[in-house]
Amino acid sequence: MKIAVCIKRVPDSETRVKIAADGKSLDEAGVKFVLNPYDEFAVEEALRRKEKAGAGEVAVFCLGPAAAQETIRTALAMGADRGVLLSADKMPADPLESAKILAAELKGTS
Repeated sequence: MKIAVCIKRVPDSETRVKIAADGKSLDEAGVKFVLNPYDEFAVEEALRRKEKAGAGEVAVFCLGPAAAQETIRTALAMGADRGVLLSADKMPADPLESAKILAAELKGTS
């Protein structure tokens, strides 16, 4: 059984975030980023299902900048078998575009 989990790098909920000078994005200076807590639950559930099945692979997919590798490492430390970073220095503004990029990658890994 192959299980794919899409994960996202988000600012830590305890980090104080500021809006950048352009008024459209976050000023990332001094901001700590972590694995989205809900995505962490998804990774845990995928690992439980893999264990219950007795075999399989859990792969995590993350769309983001090179710094998102840390988020993937977190999922790998939890027990995921493989991590894929889809590099995007500038994230798509539209969540639908992000979903299309992830879907295209997932179709290619079947």
